[in-house]
Amino acid sequence: MSAREHRTYTIKRPAPSPARRKAYEEKLNPRQLEVVMAGGGPLLVIAGAGSGKTHTITYRLARLVEDGVAPESILLVTFTNKAAREMLHRAASLIQTDARRVWGGTFHHVGNLILRRYGNLIGYGPNFTILDREDAADLVTECIRLAGFDPKEKYFPRGRVLESIFALAADTDKSVAETVLGRYSYLGDRLGEIEQIAAHYEERKKEIQAVDFSGLLALTRNLLAENEEARRELQTRFRYILVDEYQDTNKVQADLVDLLAGEQKNVTVVGDDAQSIYSFRGAHFENIITFPERYPDARLFRLEENYRSTANILSLANASIAHNKRQFEKNLTTTRGEGMKPALVAARDAMQQADFVVDRTLALRDEDDVPLSQIAVLYRAHYHSMELQMELTRRGIPFEIRSGLRFFEQRHIKDVTAFLRLVSSPADELAWKRALKLLPGVGDVTAHRVWEQVRIYEEPFSFLASAGVGFIPGNARAGFETFRKLVVELTGAPRAAAGEKPSALPPTEMINLVLDRLYLDYLKNTFEDAEARIEDVRQLAEYAVQYDGATAFLSELALMGTAAAAGPGAPGERDEPDESMVLTSVHQAKGLEWKVVFLIWLTDTRFPSPRSVPKPGGEEEEEERRLFYVALTRAKDELYMCQPMLESEAWNRGAFSRLSRYVEELPEELYERWLLEEEALETPKGEDAPEPASRLADPDEPDGLRYEYDADG
Repeated sequence: MSAREHRTYTIKRPAPSPARRKAYEEKLNPRQLEVVMAGGGPLLVIAGAGSGKTHTITYRLARLVEDGVAPESILLVTFTNKAAREMLHRAASLIQTDARRVWGGTFHHVGNLILRRYGNLIGYGPNFTILDREDAADLVTECIRLAGFDPKEKYFPRGRVLESIFALAADTDKSVAETVLGRYSYLGDRLGEIEQIAAHYEERKKEIQAVDFSGLLALTRNLLAENEEARRELQTRFRYILVDEYQDTNKVQADLVDLLAGEQKNVTVVGDDAQSIYSFRGAHFENIITFPERYPDARLFRLEENYRSTANILSLANASIAHNKRQFEKNLTTTRGEGMKPALVAARDAMQQADFVVDRTLALRDEDDVPLSQIAVLYRAHYHSMELQMELTRRGIPFEIRSGLRFFEQRHIKDVTAFLRLVSSPADELAWKRALKLLPGVGDVTAHRVWEQVRIYEEPFSFLASAGVGFIPGNARAGFETFRKLVVELTGAPRAAAGEKPSALPPTEMINLVLDRLYLDYLKNTFEDAEARIEDVRQLAEYAVQYDGATAFLSELALMGTAAAAGPGAPGERDEPDESMVLTSVHQAKGLEWKVVFLIWLTDTRFPSPRSVPKPGGEEEEEERRLFYVALTRAKDELYMCQPMLESEAWNRGAFSRLSRYVEELPEELYERWLLEEEALETPKGEDAPEPASRLADPDEPDGLRYEYDADG
């Protein structure tokens, strides 16, 4: 035999006993059993929400090993290493066999193993370095210099922004130009420079034998596509491939699966097209929807028995997703009973919406014994939770935020309010320095130099209005001039010069001025999620409408921060470690469940997101509907859909909202309409006025915030 020839010897394992087959039938419903017992070839398993897909994959893996498939010839791909470990552990316990020989892990884990073994074919040794996001951004910053540009130049995109562009281009299998023009259009005038930097970045990674996360998969895909010997060796090794959450795969990941499948195509992909919601991260909906076209012999299985939600909640979810045209039709059913009808709650504005959520939450906890940890508030964007965070903090109700930091702890919120602080309190050294260091060319030394000049004047803003720039370094003078004019305008000096009463601008106007005159460009060139941060700042300006002056507004924010830092330690409050409700975006909530779900800000300007749905009727609108479907199917027992009828905080400035199109299209017999009423609590003699009602009052009682519902809509 030659060095490359080999002989295969097949080890025959005993067939599973009838008793084991019976055990599968006892643990699986008929549809799950069909998947587990299916033979080879391509299988597409459409697993509806809460239908036990992990359970099904685990039993299929166990059945394959029990039927004689060598564990090392099975590839299990998941989106977290934790999920792979749990499946392998459960499979091993089922078959009483060591399942560690199964190749299990994330796409990146699999790509890493393949590239370590075959990377020499494309110029990478086995000891290459994997760059995390921070290291990759630092390398991009180095490449900005290598390309002949100044990374400190005003408005030049930072390394972390460019790294995000390069990563998204790799994940979506698009060019840098397509990615910039499609998702970062505000950087279009920099395209030529960005492409030069991208070329240097690819060269430097090769020189230092390093790959980033996105490049790891792209390199592995390209290696297998271009090298037949490596591809055939891996196809021979992996007789069966199991892929979880297939609807979340990007183009490169799907290509990897197709390349490894080989001629036998023993590929089982499990996912739910109705829960494909991550296109902004590069997930490619076409992977799952066109699977039968790429694999004409594929058998389709549907898991439609939901073990999570009541029938009324599922009826609403089924009716919603039915409006999507491109999908695998399914109808979720349950044996849990009808349950309570979902409620559509019309609130006056965002503050009354927050009042309702808090009161109803306390009633559920105190009267129905629902733990706070089993209550969640879901929203389309992080900033939608601002008013609710304020109200929960005021009332001392512990909550956990999974969509980001608490609203007022975010860097960009602190940056903007620093300008309000220095105008409101000119002696606030920290505010001056924070605001100054946002300027190009200004670091600690220059910020301190400016502060030393400002602090000695009794009228610092008068000094600033007439100050020269001689004490400012040359590379910082243009930015300082913008800063100087902005601060003077925030104090209201131009109005005073025009004969109006001299006073600082209202906080809403101040926030919008800071954003438009200075901070907008800073955000766009500093953060990869600039648009989301811009929305946060706009929402802060909306919230500030109810305050006449910056001092009162800042005092309220400070009190909220102090209360949040103190935590839920007031006398009489529960101290169980799991006693906090969850606030999260719908994207972060996928895969989770709670007894009670509040879905807030269901207006047509918030859900769907206007930024995500530029025009009606397209794929973007269908993905937003899928996101709405994911939100509905997180609820097990009770679902409350909330709509503030006014967009703004102030009655005299607010515009009436339109109900979200995704609610409007639902049959009204599938939910109840709840109307809110407010009644003041009576104050016992000799006591101070109470806080707002701490629970949702019984309609028969005369106090508190109460609701009425109209069963007929």
